[in-house]
Amino acid sequence: MNKVPMTHIGFERLEQELKNLKSVERPAVIQAIAEAREHGDLSENAEYHAARERQSFIEGRIQELEAALSVAQVINPTTLSGDSVKFGATVVIVDEEDDEELKFQIVGAYESNADEGKISITAPIARALIGKSVGDSVEVQTPKGRRHYEILMVMYV
Repeated sequence: MNKVPMTHIGFERLEQELKNLKSVERPAVIQAIAEAREHGDLSENAEYHAARERQSFIEGRIQELEAALSVAQVINPTTLSGDSVKFGATVVIVDEEDDEELKFQIVGAYESNADEGKISITAPIARALIGKSVGDSVEVQTPKGRRHYEILMVMYV
């Protein structure tokens, strides 16, 4: 089975979410189902159907998280160094056309969050940057069309 790269912080977040689902969300939805059953006819009981749907989501997410954690390869970016882009790198790039600077960290698919400046290693821009060094230019197909970026800085923090 292939290992999935993940930062230590991302691994801990997934473990916390799993713990919350098992110890808080799962018991709460079981209680909600029990209460909804007490209201009688289940075929027309919206509370019951909503609780069962929520239970299905929770159980699916638990399975997904357990699978992800079982194949996780935890990588600590602070132990890495160099000028080339690898998993865990925080990269500063500049758009060669409009001089817009972007800064983000390349992380695993389960921990990516654009709002926090974390992009998945499977994202097109991350795939284009892997193995490149400071000063290199890369071409990436984005929703805005083909873009050219220059790598300004690579840090492992």
